[in-house]
Amino acid sequence: MKMIGIGDNGAYGLLPPYIEWIEQSEVLVGGERQLAFFPNYKGEKIVIKGGLSKLVEQLQAEQRNTVILASGDPLFYGIGSYLSKKIPLEIYPYASSLQLAFSRLRESWQDATIISLHGRSIKGLAQKIDGRQKVAILTDDINSPIRIANYLKLFGMTEYEMFIAENLEGENEQCRLMTLEEVMESSFSPLNVVILRQTKSGPVYPLGIEDEEFSQRKPDKGLITKKEIRVLSLQAMNIESSSVIWDIGTCTGSMAIEAGKLAKEGAVFAIEKNEGDLANCLENQRKFRVDITAIHGKAPDRLEEFPDPNAIFIGGSGGEMQQLLTVCIDRLQPEGRLVMNLATIENLYEAINCLKELQCDVSILQAQLSRSKPILHMTRFVPLNPIYIITAVKKGIENA
Repeated sequence: MKMIGIGDNGAYGLLPPYIEWIEQSEVLVGGERQLAFFPNYKGEKIVIKGGLSKLVEQLQAEQRNTVILASGDPLFYGIGSYLSKKIPLEIYPYASSLQLAFSRLRESWQDATIISLHGRSIKGLAQKIDGRQKVAILTDDINSPIRIANYLKLFGMTEYEMFIAENLEGENEQCRLMTLEEVMESSFSPLNVVILRQTKSGPVYPLGIEDEEFSQRKPDKGLITKKEIRVLSLQAMNIESSSVIWDIGTCTGSMAIEAGKLAKEGAVFAIEKNEGDLANCLENQRKFRVDITAIHGKAPDRLEEFPDPNAIFIGGSGGEMQQLLTVCIDRLQPEGRLVMNLATIENLYEAINCLKELQCDVSILQAQLSRSKPILHMTRFVPLNPIYIITAVKKGIENA
């Protein structure tokens, strides 16, 4: 069984052997658009609609000479990857839409970051693309060039220009290099791909953002996880690029934002009981280009709205510790980590006992830090409040 990639120029773009295979086949499978390129086909046509499980059963039982048509490169966000695991296939790719788009832009693309928003949420796009010089995006009706431009403006990513390639190799092909403002005032065909290209460098925030950079509650500025404690806690959480993270009592969002920069391909979910702090968290997200889900509430209420996490951060104890920790450990993935910052020995004692009852491996780091401060022509040290950093690792199934 053969699978042949095809472009919007139809049979015109296919090699002669491919045309011959199609003409000699008894069954031709593809989307309505691909099948329409062969109006004089004499065999049976099968239209791909909806889910693929029924199609797989049909193809597994098919004894006739069959050719499957797929858009562009079937192994590039196409049906080829799925079908090739279910049935034996010979795959013959055509140029993907992104290959064609970069050729129209006359730009190399081996160093581009590729992101698909086709049928997916735009949530989290900011941290995925921040700092990337070239980004290729597969769009859909909802995540259109206009929506992407508005999103970039919201997060201050004005260093990007947008190349929109529409109806590639079709009769109405159009390619335009535009500013974000121009995109927001234009209209586009539903069949398009987007390339973002930096015209200048954006701001860079290394791990351990200065406390003063964050918008905080005024006049009280004490409710933030201090930079040094933040870095130690992030390290203890063992965050990977695809991690799902909870930040409970996010306040300014400092931990959630830095965690989001580490988990670019994952997701961060935060909860905060104070609406004023939540507003600061939203402002900080936009400034530091990290798009997280932050909701108003007091944990453990509303935690059922979040997916099961790989790591959890709790910035302090707001009461109901045992109930909160029980819910968190229950939802935490096996081998996942819960990291908690506490300032008093009473809360430390309660947390350790609770986490051990929940069969976690527990370790504690006491952080006593001081920052230098000038005094006349000399230097003195100003101590930060001592903090206990608890790390609890949930045992895997085999270790439970």
